[in-house]
Amino acid sequence: MTENTESSDDGGQETAQYALTDDGILKVYNVGETTVLGFGGQDVPSEFNAAHYRAAITDLLVANNCRTVAFDLSGVKFVPSGMLGLWVSLRQMELGPVVQVFNPCDDVQEVLQVTKLNTMIEVREVDV
Repeated sequence: MTENTESSDDGGQETAQYALTDDGILKVYNVGETTVLGFGGQDVPSEFNAAHYRAAITDLLVANNCRTVAFDLSGVKFVPSGMLGLWVSLRQMELGPVVQVFNPCDDVQEVLQVTKLNTMIEVREVDV
């Protein structure tokens, strides 16, 4: 895991951000009871291997006694079906966390509604 420290636009507070796995696609923004993951404002590649991430995310959540896992979709225009399946599988874990998505674009919101995943996954608009 590669750790990067970046300045935020909210007064210069420093936040640690690091890639969850070696490919660097999925990043960890915050770890704890609420864990926040994201894609750094980049689209999720269609070849995104959800199975590859499932174990890494599960280990992260268990190690930190996470009760809520949130995926920041700011800047993401497309979410492949494997990512949708990953969210459902996280929700179905024993003592599964609440799964949230932050700031999905209209197209992603529509997919969540059509598939009824919005009944399993909390959709929120938040300031980042």
